[in-house]
Amino acid sequence: MKKIVLVFVLSFSVSVFSQKRDKTLITIDGEKITVSEFKRTYEKNLDVIESQDSKNLINNLDLFINFKLKVKEAYALKLDTLSSYKKEIETYKNQLSAPYLQDTTFLGQLVKDAYFRTKNEVKAKHILIRMKKDALPKDTLIAYTKIIKLRDRIIAGEDFEAIATQFSEDKSARNDSKTGRKGNEGNLGYFSAFRMVYPFEVAAYSTKVGQISMPFKTQYGYHIMKVDAVRESKGEIEAAHILIRDTSVKGKQKIDSIYDKLNRNEKFEDLAKQYSEDPGSKNNGGKLGKFGSGRMVKPFSDAAFGLENINDFSEPFKTDFGWHIVKLLKKHPVKSFEEMKMDLKKKVKNNSRMQLSKKAVVNKLKKQYSIIENEEAKIILNKKNIRTVSKDSLQGTIITINNKNISQEEFVNYIKNRRNLPIFKLFENFKDEQIMEYYKENLIHTEPEYAYILNEYQDGLLLFELMQEKIWSASSKDTLGLKKYFTTNSKKYKSDDLKSVKGQVMNDYQNFLDKSWIEELRNKSEIKVDKRQFKKLIKFYEEKE
Repeated sequence: MKKIVLVFVLSFSVSVFSQKRDKTLITIDGEKITVSEFKRTYEKNLDVIESQDSKNLINNLDLFINFKLKVKEAYALKLDTLSSYKKEIETYKNQLSAPYLQDTTFLGQLVKDAYFRTKNEVKAKHILIRMKKDALPKDTLIAYTKIIKLRDRIIAGEDFEAIATQFSEDKSARNDSKTGRKGNEGNLGYFSAFRMVYPFEVAAYSTKVGQISMPFKTQYGYHIMKVDAVRESKGEIEAAHILIRDTSVKGKQKIDSIYDKLNRNEKFEDLAKQYSEDPGSKNNGGKLGKFGSGRMVKPFSDAAFGLENINDFSEPFKTDFGWHIVKLLKKHPVKSFEEMKMDLKKKVKNNSRMQLSKKAVVNKLKKQYSIIENEEAKIILNKKNIRTVSKDSLQGTIITINNKNISQEEFVNYIKNRRNLPIFKLFENFKDEQIMEYYKENLIHTEPEYAYILNEYQDGLLLFELMQEKIWSASSKDTLGLKKYFTTNSKKYKSDDLKSVKGQVMNDYQNFLDKSWIEELRNKSEIKVDKRQFKKLIKFYEEKE
């Protein structure tokens, strides 16, 4: 067996942990392992080590070397090329890299904004000019010109609601001559964070009370907005209701009779079960659960939030669904920022606004990287049949990010199943994704903590595959070896029958195989330990006790 060579190195009497350059502690067949790597592994395991003997540095050094020898053997056997291993590592990389793909400062601001917009509600009205998601620049210009003209008319003195009723392409704003339903004239009532699509929410909280916003774009098209009021949010409430769907005189008489019964102290829950025509709530006494402003149609929301005291009920009122009476069951005021912080962070991450955090990262990277677009290669963007162009014609480099070339073929593969946006927009999205992909690929060079954790996971996964192959599976298949081991060591066991103690024997046999294998690995490896650095480690931990 090759001996572990203890190498004496003369050095200044400065603590190894305060030096700028990390020192080598172990060398295995020329591969250097630093003091900090061993130290980190040892300290990480201290929390699960109970006995003092297990905390012994010499014992831990031996275990660490054994671990490194096994990992080295796993690479030699090319276990890192297994498809199952590659798939597992790729999944873990995506999980591990996720926090690095977000601008934490930007994310923090999004959470603070979400709290302010939860704490304060906006009352607004809007006008919409619809536009397809894949609208060409000329179509976008037509929609923008149309809505800016409507804005000019309102600024000049025309009534916002009248313009909305006549021209808005949000159907809820217009009167319906077929059904006789009166439109909402663009009025949306009060709403708060997460109730509208994010660009709409931003516009609502950025426009001053009484002012008309400039046109802004959402997935539906172009909007203009007028903000009527801002108030402190009433939070959420729990309520119950009774619904009569008939909106004729007969329906009004029926809801009025129920209202009279309530005023004679008959139970709301009983009347809901008996008369309500809302199948989703009637059997539960009319209970609707918890909701906030903007979640229900405006007349319902106004009536429910207009109730002051618990158990108060409204007068009958009408919505598009019929006649209602609503009862207030419970109030849920907005909690403090600290109480809501984690929940808001989760909502932000699951919301479209999270794309802004990723976009902020991309914008930073664009300033750091050398990004070259090959204008000659980009000519393919003008081809109508771009998705069917042959692979042989797509070998040109379309983008270069630092030293990485990205081909036309990669772009065409990206857009093959993406038809919701025009090609020029898809190209910008593709470029952003490639920038993020390049950043992810290079995290091991730019983020030491990421590199260490990933390497630790890779080594652990390889060790599992190796132990499965060399020890666990081998021992279960080697019945002759197991019997021989049992016969040789029979005095250790209380029974002469292998079957009755097979579990214990199998465990001991696996340990025996592991020790024999380690001895074999050490025999074929040259291992050097820097004694000077190891003594400093011992002293360091002795002083910490």
